[in-house]
Amino acid sequence: MAEGIAATADQPPLAERAPALSAWGQRLMSQSGEYVSAQLLLKEPPPGTISFANARMPMEDFPYSEWRSALSYAGGSGGAELQNGAPPEGDIELRRAIAGHLRFTRGIQADPEHIVVFSGSMQGLVLMFQLLVDPGDHVVMEDPGYQGIHRGISLSGGIPLPSPVDDAGLIPCEWDAGLLVVSPSRQYPTGAVLPLERRRVLLNWARSRQAFIIEDDYDSEFRWGGKPIEPLKMLDDEGRVIFVGSFSKTMFTGLRIGYALLPPSLVEAVVQAKALYEPISPAVLEQRALARFIVRGGYGRHLRRMTRLYGARYEALRHGMEAHASGLFRLHPGDAGLHVYANWLRSAEEYALFQEAARKRGVMFRDAAAYHRTPGLPAACFGFSHLGISSIEEGVARMAQAWRDMQKT
Repeated sequence: MAEGIAATADQPPLAERAPALSAWGQRLMSQSGEYVSAQLLLKEPPPGTISFANARMPMEDFPYSEWRSALSYAGGSGGAELQNGAPPEGDIELRRAIAGHLRFTRGIQADPEHIVVFSGSMQGLVLMFQLLVDPGDHVVMEDPGYQGIHRGISLSGGIPLPSPVDDAGLIPCEWDAGLLVVSPSRQYPTGAVLPLERRRVLLNWARSRQAFIIEDDYDSEFRWGGKPIEPLKMLDDEGRVIFVGSFSKTMFTGLRIGYALLPPSLVEAVVQAKALYEPISPAVLEQRALARFIVRGGYGRHLRRMTRLYGARYEALRHGMEAHASGLFRLHPGDAGLHVYANWLRSAEEYALFQEAARKRGVMFRDAAAYHRTPGLPAACFGFSHLGISSIEEGVARMAQAWRDMQKT
């Protein structure tokens, strides 16, 4: 052994020792369980199981020929265009296409120069937290809500402030905070739509606090009933709202393209931060193909086609639950999205037993407890976008049989 190097018998080899992580790294690892639990939803269910747990895109209905044509166009003659990168904020053609889409579908007068493209919406959210949150700052989020937002806030040094949601969405309050994350068009996971009056209250709060609001537009593009209320961004006349969207739920999961429509005051800082991570915007081929797909009308046709399909599947689930499980669950009303939130109407003890009985009958669903930061009443999420109508009906029938099985014991 070299002189001056001491060793102890109980000290593990260097390769096996835990790394000396920073405070950020330690926070990351302390929350790794949330990442693992999220990944479990991506796993295929056992053979023969009808799973309402995963809301995957039904790729058999995807317009492959139009998408292949857009990819071919984006590559240029002999792939020449692939040599031309895109700036950190994303390809300008895609940003123009997104701006046009937002004007046409949401009534938002979007400037392409105020749009930044990200590798999925979560990358954009985390970067916003890093730019806008100092250690110890409170950040308001919905409860129940997406656990990735809670994780992103806390890893950025902020203190998540879970705030209750009712059947009309987030309940406004005079929060002592400088940032709010909200999903007003379709609250995740309950599906509640925030009324116009509450939206105005939130904007007044942001104005009085000089705060920012991140409007997460997740899971609201597929709307088969009713007319959507104006987004917060459309009502924002003081540059307080950051509008965040994604194409992963409307196209396919592997298309990691999200975006943020920013207030003018934040554009330069966000672009500089994005450039630190990605000096050249990634997935340029997919960005240019998506721009072509949107501009040529393929994206709009895809949304309309899938909206009709999902609407029929939602109705099958709703009718089935009302006919066979009305005494077990109360479905939250909804007119958009890829899943339904349902409150359990029996005891908490019976809910745990029912989950196991349903599993034995070959049906699975998501326990909504994972979305609650404070304990709430038992509830479940039923994803339906990936299931045919016959599978939905069979799944509901199996749940009804599972309840009958419980009554026999």
